[in-house]
Amino acid sequence: VGKLSFNKKGPLFLCLGVKDSRRILVFPMEGSHWVNMDIMIKALHFRGHHVDVVRTNKSWYIKDDAPHYKTVTISVAKTFDKDFLNPILKKVFAYRRGKTSIMSFISLLIEMFGTMFDMHGMMCEMATTMLEDKELMGVLRRKKYDLVLTDPAWGAGIILAHALELPLVYNVRWVTSGEGHLTITPSPLSYIPMTCSRLMDKMTFIQRVKNLLFYAIWKIQDKLFICPQYQTVCDQFFGPNVKYTHLLQGADLWLMRVDFVFEFPRPTMPNVVYVGGFHCKPSKPLPEHLEEFVQSSGEHGVIIMSLGTFVSELPDDMTKEIAAAFARLPQKVIWSYKGSRPSTLGNNTLVVGWMPQNDLLGHPKIKLFVAHGGTNGVQEAIYHGVPVVGLPIFHDQYDNLLRLQARGAAKIITPATVDKDDNFLKAIQEVLTEPSYRMNMQRLSRLHRDQPVKPMDKALFWIEFVMRHKGAAHLVTESNKMPWYSYYSVDVVAFSFAVAAFIYFSLFAFLRWICLGKCLRRKKQLQSTNKIGSHQAGLKQE
Repeated sequence: VGKLSFNKKGPLFLCLGVKDSRRILVFPMEGSHWVNMDIMIKALHFRGHHVDVVRTNKSWYIKDDAPHYKTVTISVAKTFDKDFLNPILKKVFAYRRGKTSIMSFISLLIEMFGTMFDMHGMMCEMATTMLEDKELMGVLRRKKYDLVLTDPAWGAGIILAHALELPLVYNVRWVTSGEGHLTITPSPLSYIPMTCSRLMDKMTFIQRVKNLLFYAIWKIQDKLFICPQYQTVCDQFFGPNVKYTHLLQGADLWLMRVDFVFEFPRPTMPNVVYVGGFHCKPSKPLPEHLEEFVQSSGEHGVIIMSLGTFVSELPDDMTKEIAAAFARLPQKVIWSYKGSRPSTLGNNTLVVGWMPQNDLLGHPKIKLFVAHGGTNGVQEAIYHGVPVVGLPIFHDQYDNLLRLQARGAAKIITPATVDKDDNFLKAIQEVLTEPSYRMNMQRLSRLHRDQPVKPMDKALFWIEFVMRHKGAAHLVTESNKMPWYSYYSVDVVAFSFAVAAFIYFSLFAFLRWICLGKCLRRKKQLQSTNKIGSHQAGLKQE
């Protein structure tokens, strides 16, 4: 049974009058996705809107006592958290470092598919719990929300928006079926690289074959493991005529967390608004102890390292190699790491459990960012113009870093090579000593900042636009509701071929009939002529 609880702190009406204040229901995702959603919620709260956030009673990141939102807490048996991911991450590290066999890799793939299936299964159970709880749904309806804002990497928020008959806005990079663009925009595989393919927008024939295979894998995963689970919920509560894929594609607005300084150019749609870097902002002063440490670096400056929300620790031998490499540098290092302290750690390295990443990246003494390649960190590095040494672990991280490397602003080093032949140290020294890395990243920073409207202001405008007009149906293409054979005009092409074939064979049959008729008449004439000739010849003989 769903448990409904609201915290006691409400929004402050700082910018808008009460009459302009609206109600927003937010269904976020956990982990790093919540970090950027929370920033957007704070901005909405600052503009005077009431924000309620749907969370589980076992929520990993989403707290119940925030001053800028109230919470709607749903009781669940299990949820997505770091303990859910840690077993997979250990196996991913082993595979990336070449310490597993082919059979182990196949086993890892099967386990990853199983993990994905379980994760979405938990979301479907949560959606079912909410929709079955009449009291909860009654309270949500009486709140008269103007909008549902969700991260569509989980599908429960999409289903909830349909149940409440509310306009739907996405804070999106990923949807349940994969990268968001693939669901909403035309995406020719000839120059649109698939996630995890490690390809760029310029591909050889073999690379295009590889890209097609990755597209097939994503499609199979969606059709077999993900979409059927959400469709079961739709069938149970809305009937078989409501298709989950249509609900997914039919959002009023897609706030896409990239821009074309980072993303490769590609087709887009009118209801896709690019807000990449909306969470970035000018740096604030550092805490006293960090500022003192940073200033102690002198002319050499500081390197910061973070591997994001999900990776809290590394294999011991890799950690020792990284620490030893840092110890050989003249720069000071701030390393966000929660694992055991490596024995090779130098006096120049400060290990912290958490660091104000945006504020550090904006500090003039920061020379380099060692990062895993998550979208949030990559966008912050671009915003502040700090070059990157990338250590990707899984999912889209290599692809994100590849986009920076293609633009000359980053260098990638993989877990398989990080602890071999001083590769980690050499990569850091190359990026620090080669001026082009910083110059290229600062160029990207100038391009990113040179916009008529800041990404956050753009996001807020369009959210409020959807609320003012109770949706944005005029921006949503009808292609979402078309079957595949209509979308690709297969039926039109087949009909055209059928008509052409009918005309061709009809004309052929008509001409054949005419020719056959002429041939028959000519044959009859010849036969008649022959008969007359034979008759006359017989008379002469008589």
